[in-house]
Amino acid sequence: MPVLTPPPSPTTRRAVLAALLLGSTGLVAWQWPQRTPPRPSGNAALEGIGDDVCVVAPPTPYDPALGQPLAAAREVPADARCPVCGMYPARARAWAAQVIFAQGDAYFFDSPLSLMLYLGNVAHYTRGRTPDAIVARYVTDTDTGAWLNAQEAVYVTGSSAMGPMRAGNLPAFADAGAAQRFAQQRGGRAVLFGAIDAPLLRGLAPNLRADHRLHAG
Repeated sequence: MPVLTPPPSPTTRRAVLAALLLGSTGLVAWQWPQRTPPRPSGNAALEGIGDDVCVVAPPTPYDPALGQPLAAAREVPADARCPVCGMYPARARAWAAQVIFAQGDAYFFDSPLSLMLYLGNVAHYTRGRTPDAIVARYVTDTDTGAWLNAQEAVYVTGSSAMGPMRAGNLPAFADAGAAQRFAQQRGGRAVLFGAIDAPLLRGLAPNLRADHRLHAG
């Protein structure tokens, strides 16, 4: 019994025809190698931040065995993911930030910028969470690497310092003097936590959601 061979697809027929035509003219068919699209950098790396992104970032529960108060700053777990951008904050520890909720769950962020974006729209990034349940917010001191109360820290905006996503960020400092010295060296201006609002964040993350609160607190 003869074996039935399916007719060639239109794509295959076109390829054969092109080969015959090229062969008849003595030309050699050449296919350019496919290139992998480059990874975004700068503000392009922030595309989607503050938009309808879906990042799997489970919370880190409180561990009483740590022997520290529930609201105290914790070291960043190696497998923790930022709920805003999906990065692993432990890989850029000098920029890391965190929040702790009343029942002890913690979320870690790759930078102060991601923390501020999160605080402006908690329910979007972590469904079922509310900002009222947050009992502590921490950022990393740019000078010492120590944890700082995010609401008491001083930030520099508009400097040449690029965060983990290779875009403008908000390096944090323990006091205004340290922030001013940094701004003199790297540009930008010092701002307090209360001055970080939606327009400022939109300058760093152009795709900020329209429903972002006017204040990150």
